[in-house]
Amino acid sequence: MIVFAQPYFLLLLGIIPLLIYWYILKNRKYRGTVRFSNLQVFKKLQTSKKQKLQHSLFILRMIVFALIILAIARPRSSFKEEEIQTEGIDIVIAMDVSSSMRAEDFKPDNRLQAAKIVAREFIEGRTNDRIGMVVFSGRSYTQAPLTLDYGILLSFLEEINIGMIEDGTAIGMAIATCINRLRDSRAKSKVVILLTDGRNNKGELDPITASQIAKTMDVKIYTVGMGKRGQAMYPVDHPVMGKYYVPMEVQIDEKVLTQIANNTGGRYFRATDEKKLEEIFKEIGELEKTKIEVKEYTRYSEMFAWFVIPGLMLFLLEILLANTYFRKIP
Repeated sequence: MIVFAQPYFLLLLGIIPLLIYWYILKNRKYRGTVRFSNLQVFKKLQTSKKQKLQHSLFILRMIVFALIILAIARPRSSFKEEEIQTEGIDIVIAMDVSSSMRAEDFKPDNRLQAAKIVAREFIEGRTNDRIGMVVFSGRSYTQAPLTLDYGILLSFLEEINIGMIEDGTAIGMAIATCINRLRDSRAKSKVVILLTDGRNNKGELDPITASQIAKTMDVKIYTVGMGKRGQAMYPVDHPVMGKYYVPMEVQIDEKVLTQIANNTGGRYFRATDEKKLEEIFKEIGELEKTKIEVKEYTRYSEMFAWFVIPGLMLFLLEILLANTYFRKIP
């Protein structure tokens, strides 16, 4: 886009119509008249090439005048650039894969499947954050290290299943594994989202002690207790009777999960159905937003030479023609 640094000089272009008007009046004033009884002789005369170009010098002068005015107004091209600075967040999602996650109080299938669907939506909604995954039951493992490759991350998410680790609920060890993944992180914000439906009953590390370690390493933990209140239907596969359901008491240690979150500056959430779980992940996403700063710059490139050089060339051409082809002999 072309802009003018000193656009008020463009007002001088208004002089050009006045000069053209003055030139027309001047030519009419000096035009002579001759009376003849018969003009047939003059009609047969052809107009010379010089006569046809008699106004060329004035036209060149007006063009030169216009180009010089445009050059004085300082035309320049402008284009905008953006500098985007991001402060990404490192997030580890810790997912309980113990047998109790088979309880079907969440849709479309069970607690684990609901957690995987919501986790997928959460991952797809991030842009500049490294995300990793930890799975735990009786022990804990890293399912996926911190990465920006969300495609690979989602493929690892699909491979998470109940029974992939010995049964139990080692919440303390899960937190320790998450801390280990975030140990070398230089991100301004380090976050763990821990989903579980039970109580800590396995592992060498107490969950409260693990949360205190997380606090010293500036790791914030959001804990999510999964399960409806009261009882939930738990599927049992019998070799003879086939699949049947038994009621199972939902046992979530909300006191410990709340203390874990409070120790690290996070929050505890209770998800009683799939809709509530989705709302929780959205809220965590709002709480842990990536900081994006956009600075806009406008760069200019001076273009006055595009007008000055042609103007000077036409001015020299006018002088040359005035002293050669259009030269007037007194």
